Amino acid sequence: MRNLIPSWVRVPVVFFIIFGLVEYFANSGRQPAFIEYPMVLLFLVFVLFLLIAIEAIVNALENILYQSLDEKGKARFDAKETKTPKFITWIKSLYEKSLGQKPIKEEHEIILDHNYDGIRELDNDLPPWWLYAFYASIVFAVVYLVRFEVFNGENQYDELETEYAEAKIAIEEYKKTAKDLVDFNTVELLTSASDLSNGKAIYEANCVACHMADGGGGIGPNLTDEYWILGGDIKGIFKTVSEGGRNGKGMIAWKQSLKPSEIAQVSSYLLQFKGTTPAKPKEAEGEIWKE
Repeated sequence: MRNLIPSWVRVPVVFFIIFGLVEYFANSGRQPAFIEYPMVLLFLVFVLFLLIAIEAIVNALENILYQSLDEKGKARFDAKETKTPKFITWIKSLYEKSLGQKPIKEEHEIILDHNYDGIRELDNDLPPWWLYAFYASIVFAVVYLVRFEVFNGENQYDELETEYAEAKIAIEEYKKTAKDLVDFNTVELLTSASDLSNGKAIYEANCVACHMADGGGGIGPNLTDEYWILGGDIKGIFKTVSEGGRNGKGMIAWKQSLKPSEIAQVSSYLLQFKGTTPAKPKEAEGEIWKE
């Protein structure tokens, strides 16, 4: 398999597979993970260097095996060279130059005199990719120092404050569309047919016994006149239904039985009784309500 797929193809393919997995699991959705999280970038750089180092080690081992061949074996190995497109040859040559290795046939020029049990060393220079990475780290350090220490660039505390502000806005936007997060401060009068239909069903199941089917009142007050005990607008009615009426003699709190969205629906339905004429209206209670 290694003979079929050259190292200059293996390294980028493996790296981008790892890069894709990291982005998939670490991406927050705001911007690429390697930009948002410096540790992810450092991890990816480390992985790239590790892959290149592994390839260099494997190539060195192959070179050692080549040197161990006899003349006929080397001749057979050299005869296996195949013609490749110029573009691929150029990329392969560029990759080999980045490693800074001597060709196998020229390694005798850099063999040291040291001999350890038959093992001899090569006096290789540092690979160009390592040197370039080192120089790049120096440039990065200078830019980082100037930006954050001289010009007081945005730090983690500033980023945290920004994220808090964004989260607060997102929560407020979510509350606008989340029906069951509504309360008496944020509730609005519902007018759609589906909401009023659901409100009617809730009213008939829970409220008819005290307020009558036409809202005329019985044990509970009349819902059709202009007199209200605890407020006659949508916010006041929602709070009354949710928290209950007057202590000791008022309606129970329905927040334990109904969802906030259901309380909003039945409260909106109750306001439909205003101005209607019930069969047996109860006497007015409370005071005339004005918006």
